[in-house]
Amino acid sequence: MAADDLSAPLGQDLPRKKGKRRSVSYQPTTIALCALGFVLAVFLVWAMVGGDPMGGEPSAAVTLDPAAIARSQVAAKSEAAAAAAQAPAAATSAPAQNQAGVVTIIDGSTGKRQEVPIGGGDNKQASAAGGDQRLLETTRHGPIPKIATDGTRPADAYARPVGNASTAASTGTPRIAIVVSGLGVGTKFTNDAITRLPGTITLSFNPYNPDVARAVGKARETGHEVLLQVPMEPFDYPDNDPGPQTLLTSLTIEQNIDRLYWVMSRFPGYVGLANYMGSRFTATEAALTPVVKEAVKRGLIYFDDASATRSLAAQIAGANGVSFAKADVVLDAVPTQAEMAKAFSKLEQVARTNGTAVGVVGALPVSLERVVLWAKTAESRGFVLVPISIAATRSKQS
Repeated sequence: MAADDLSAPLGQDLPRKKGKRRSVSYQPTTIALCALGFVLAVFLVWAMVGGDPMGGEPSAAVTLDPAAIARSQVAAKSEAAAAAAQAPAAATSAPAQNQAGVVTIIDGSTGKRQEVPIGGGDNKQASAAGGDQRLLETTRHGPIPKIATDGTRPADAYARPVGNASTAASTGTPRIAIVVSGLGVGTKFTNDAITRLPGTITLSFNPYNPDVARAVGKARETGHEVLLQVPMEPFDYPDNDPGPQTLLTSLTIEQNIDRLYWVMSRFPGYVGLANYMGSRFTATEAALTPVVKEAVKRGLIYFDDASATRSLAAQIAGANGVSFAKADVVLDAVPTQAEMAKAFSKLEQVARTNGTAVGVVGALPVSLERVVLWAKTAESRGFVLVPISIAATRSKQS
């Protein structure tokens, strides 16, 4: 071994082994994974910066001619102007339509279109319920009640004919009015109430069912007087929410009246307004007073269903000359046969003492059955069933 070998750094100038150069082999799995990664990367870039906002929905390309569009717009304006010039009277006298009352829903997978009304009542509903055009005023929400130019009030025009109620008053026979509330929500129960109860029973309708006008029309055809329930703020609102367009103590008078008009436009043909919930609203004089005044302004009765013990409706109605009625007994406060029998006995006692009594029940099958059975024997026990308009007139006179 030479001395130079001892001083040379290890691993330097080692003789290289001769042989073939190793080549890298690519397996089929590796190739497939690389290809898949490349495709994925291309897709992600295309999704971020690509130009398909419809997410793969079917599309069509249409070539538009700006000159043709301009010509068609000019022609449309000319036709509209000519039509307005030929029939100016019709254009000015036609009722305003609710332009903002429909939402179009399009199914992204099928393309199916569905138009859902969300605005106020319309002329079809007014027609279905048999509204008298003399007693309707057009608002942005739709037609609402008004006193006719000859002084006819909706409360009088839509009232059930007096019949034997006047005879009962002259002879001193006790009169009882019963109001069934919460109708218009359940179709079966509503139809049962309309067809099974005598026409002297008053029916009170919730405003939210899109088909409520048709049910009201059927109720009036069978002789029932109708009330409109107005959703009002309860103490535990919004945990307990009456529904859209609820009248609130936190709103201004103008805002609440606008909401009231929306509710009033749902259907015509009612003799009066009734509270729906409203324990806080009816106990707030500043909030309730404009509503009661609106009732008298439009020739309507105001009915208090006695669900709010602190309600100021009676005092406010008396101060403003409103035809007013309040339930003397909630007949199904405890909806059992035994408790309801006691409640009906109490109602009869109030009628014997005061000459007139008002009872109210909710939209429960057990309540309906009890009212049907009681009504069959009321006359034989010395009572006359009357609609709420008779009880409200009596309340006003007293």
